[in-house]
Amino acid sequence: MPIDFNQPVIEEFRANHGRVGGWFEGARLVLLTTVGARSGKPHTTPVGYYPDGDGRVLVIASAAGAPKHPAWYHNLLANPRVTVESGVFTYEAEATVLRGEERDRAFARAVEADSGWAEYQARTSRVIPVVALTEVPGPPSLNGKSLGEYIKTVHDAFRRELGLIRKEIAKSGTAAGLVTQLRVNCLTVCQGLHNHHTGEDTMLFPMLADRHPELAPVVDRLKQEHERIAVLLAGLKEAVSEEGADPRHVLREVERLTDELEAHLVYEEERLIPLLDA
Repeated sequence: MPIDFNQPVIEEFRANHGRVGGWFEGARLVLLTTVGARSGKPHTTPVGYYPDGDGRVLVIASAAGAPKHPAWYHNLLANPRVTVESGVFTYEAEATVLRGEERDRAFARAVEADSGWAEYQARTSRVIPVVALTEVPGPPSLNGKSLGEYIKTVHDAFRRELGLIRKEIAKSGTAAGLVTQLRVNCLTVCQGLHNHHTGEDTMLFPMLADRHPELAPVVDRLKQEHERIAVLLAGLKEAVSEEGADPRHVLREVERLTDELEAHLVYEEERLIPLLDA
């Protein structure tokens, strides 16, 4: 029976809400489940991804520059409906293979972010495919045994993403202009934070205020912090959208956001999670 080297990574990913060590430590990773082209059975593979905005992520069928496409790519060609696990959510997605100039632009973004993709392409005569995974409308499954655990999982995902962005900006040094993929990463995390805080303001906080009137001062403070964070998000979006954006300026904006957000997350976790878990 063949050994599935991905299985320990899959188990660690699921046990730790998307956090893994070893080869994948510090990488953007999702679990991609495809339906076997021949077997018709589900097959799960850890794959790296890049944010693409508008509910899409991009995955690259590099197979480390091997002469043949990976099995998961053949599977999604036959069955484009796939399942994606982010560590926070599990959702259905439609897989679309990018073609022509769209593929070339997406691959160039990946190479700009990590030159290893160019090395993989140089090893093989095949054109390495880039696949867009677009979330299918509908409620995703939340990865958490309680609402409190879910909130902590979401918070930790934002912490990890901002940590990655800071490292990526620092790596770019004083380069003239912000690399395109890094700009997309920043805009994606800004939109994600906006959506998360909007959900709390319109659903979670009213529910808590109704059931626990004594929490009114806590909820008021959290709402005010959301407003301050919204200003910082607007500043970051403006910084990354400038022509020839200076990475050093963007890093300062990211650090301001990270500091304010971390204090907010810690306060929210201390005050709300025990109640939500109870």
